[in-house]
Amino acid sequence: MSAGKLFSPFKLGALALPNRIAMAPMTRCRAANPAIAPTPMMVEYYGLRADAGLIVSEGVPVSPQARGYAFTPGLYSTAQVAGWQAVTQEVHQQGGRIFAQLWHCGRISHGSLREDNAPPVGPSILAANGRSMALDRATGQPAFVTCETPRALSTAEVKGVVGEFVQAARNAIAAGFDGVEIHGANGYLLDQFRCPYVNDRHDEYGGSLENRCRLHLDIAREVAAAVGRERTGIRLSPHGQANDMRPDPEPMATYGYLAEELQKLGLAYLHLYDQSTSWIHDADDALLRLIRAKFTNALMLCGGFDGAKAEAALAAGSGDLIAIGKPFISNPDLVARLRQGVETAPWDSKTFYVGGHGGYLDYPSFSA
Repeated sequence: MSAGKLFSPFKLGALALPNRIAMAPMTRCRAANPAIAPTPMMVEYYGLRADAGLIVSEGVPVSPQARGYAFTPGLYSTAQVAGWQAVTQEVHQQGGRIFAQLWHCGRISHGSLREDNAPPVGPSILAANGRSMALDRATGQPAFVTCETPRALSTAEVKGVVGEFVQAARNAIAAGFDGVEIHGANGYLLDQFRCPYVNDRHDEYGGSLENRCRLHLDIAREVAAAVGRERTGIRLSPHGQANDMRPDPEPMATYGYLAEELQKLGLAYLHLYDQSTSWIHDADDALLRLIRAKFTNALMLCGGFDGAKAEAALAAGSGDLIAIGKPFISNPDLVARLRQGVETAPWDSKTFYVGGHGGYLDYPSFSA
């Protein structure tokens, strides 16, 4: 590729990134062990992709209650911290940098994922018309099932969720991560609280825009205080409809408010994911321009980017970092391919969540 910004260095908090390419967080469901801890396969998987400017890990549940899918490795036990430590050591040995994405699935879940079969939790008792990867206790095999009706969290329990994110962030730093990204997107718990169609609460976490966004901001504030704002990012998905969400009725007000308040907290970056892979590529999009104006620290963009689209977004000043997802699955050497203009290999979506080596470690590099 011709010289542009994509392969220029960038300072993110205390980190010096060698390029502007981030590996986006992607659920892979490979922690098939009783501890639900990272495995040697995962160590190899992340290490192979360490030439990204920044790796953002797959979503990492912050507690047993936060789980929504089978075999997603957590960050709430000693065994899980040890497993992630092996991952971060390998990434660092390969010259990389890695943040942990902290995750609570909320109502996108199923009781079979917990030892006591406890139902999912959410801002309300409104069930999602979506699917969770549950676990058949008789066979030990995962299968997608309809999400169960959630139990509404009490006000005290919501504050407890904030504490779970803080502890998981501390665990992430203990495991050697360079920082954490708070998952506030894609119809999971924080996004459920934001959404006026899902959140029907009458306490300090419901009703007004400020109250519905309170969980995002409480978690961001407390996590940044615990591990450092320069080590803290957050992900949002404006206009998103994943996991039975409806688009925000007032996106300019909602995301303008969140961007402004997150900037006040001084977070290292704001990660915007466009599920439609459309508006994020329009440098004149009103919402993108508003968020860019109100959040003046690093802005990471994600949603359908290739090398050319990434360069265009950076050249237009729409963002500072570009996160790429699925192409990293089938191209462990994606950064080298983009740099040299080599065609990328296609991915096989049937292997994304099924576990095992296939579709995980068997994609070759172009030089192989």
